[in-house]
Amino acid sequence: MTAATALAAPPAAALRGARRVSRSRQNTRPLWNLAAIVVIWATSLVVVAVWVAGGEVQSLLAGGADSLNSLGRAAGLASANLLFYQVLLMARVPLFERGFGRDGITRMHRIVGFWSFALFAAHIGLQILGYAVQAGINPVVQAWQFVWEDPGMLLATAGTALLLLVVVTSVRKARKRLRYESWHLLHLYGYLGVGLAIPHMLWTGADFTVSPAATVYWWAMWGVTVATVVVFRLGLPLVRSLRHGIRVSAVERDGQSGVSVRMTGRRIDALKARGGQFFIWRFLDGAGWTRGHPFSLATDPADGELVISARFVGDGTQRLAALRAGTRVLIEGPYGTMTADERRGGHLLMIGAGAGVAPLVAMLEEADWAPGEATLIVRDHTAADALRADAIDRLVRERGLRHAPLPGRRALTASSWLPTSHAQWAGADLIRYVSPRPADTDVFLCGPQPWMDAVRADLRRAGVPAERVHLEAFTV
Repeated sequence: MTAATALAAPPAAALRGARRVSRSRQNTRPLWNLAAIVVIWATSLVVVAVWVAGGEVQSLLAGGADSLNSLGRAAGLASANLLFYQVLLMARVPLFERGFGRDGITRMHRIVGFWSFALFAAHIGLQILGYAVQAGINPVVQAWQFVWEDPGMLLATAGTALLLLVVVTSVRKARKRLRYESWHLLHLYGYLGVGLAIPHMLWTGADFTVSPAATVYWWAMWGVTVATVVVFRLGLPLVRSLRHGIRVSAVERDGQSGVSVRMTGRRIDALKARGGQFFIWRFLDGAGWTRGHPFSLATDPADGELVISARFVGDGTQRLAALRAGTRVLIEGPYGTMTADERRGGHLLMIGAGAGVAPLVAMLEEADWAPGEATLIVRDHTAADALRADAIDRLVRERGLRHAPLPGRRALTASSWLPTSHAQWAGADLIRYVSPRPADTDVFLCGPQPWMDAVRADLRRAGVPAERVHLEAFTV
């Protein structure tokens, strides 16, 4: 079937049998976003106030060693504040999850992490130079004295080494060489690195030792951060998992190279999960169960069942095929803001690649749209690789979905998200062909990041407003 044939108007029988799902929900994301921004700015301004109250402005203007030390303390405070948010952003706090979405948090986590470490390195260098100039000694000698003589500095040095390990392995080229499971384990050492660095901040940080109020504030902030990790990363997921008693009910092949896992439990509706959202899943099937994997819901959870679909790409997904019915499941979530609530009206265009089709199908099952009003474009290497084929056929048959499968090798053109069979098309022209009113189209994307970047470029050329393009990434 060609794309043009697939995008023809739905037959009259489909129009009569279309199932409309109406769910009226108010999109509160802007309010959550505002609240999250206010919290970040408020705590950041407190750090600035601590620096100013410590007389650092006068020291900065004094020149010489005082200026170096003042700049070093400013870099240290900024780094510590960013480090605080580095942990908090990944603690699954509802304020940030709902305010920024998983894609926003992922980008912020990367940016904040690298800037925090860069400022931390600047803090170390400036403080060593400042104290060395003040004491009239060699900077190397001063660095040695810091490590062995100052309280907490030996712990901070070990913490710095661990944070450096996390930063190096988070660089894209290095990460591509690591298995996901190995990278995830190494990334957890970041928590230990942060924990080892905290005592130095409070024992020897001049901005805190001279101000009891600042010291109380800093301890309180880190106490809140630790509490959020314990509550939202450990406590709440465990409580939810035990309360709902989720177990694997069936494992099925999905396409030539994929698998679907169906799960049931008690009062699944109480999770308030939405099509397009994802969970972190841990299957209690033996050694290695502690490693969680993010998978989107592949069906509308309103039917009382949780279903995920995945392509075989690594140990984690290969393991899914070996799961047995009755296996207990631990969950974290639901997470993500890429739901039908983001839609503003008009045409609904879904574009997915590989396993990225799963959350799009779940949203289509849940959302309210008329026959012929929604289009699903799916990219796969081969037609046999397609996931959720039965669910898509049902949507075409019962609700009038326009479905355009585009299998094949990647086109070596400017529109690299298209297959070679459509290499003669400019991506922007194909989008306008599928959706003649691009300014009145909501587009949902899900697939590998480079592929989504190529699609977004063509959506921009086609005239789709940036605020009507919705996507979400799961990983850092």
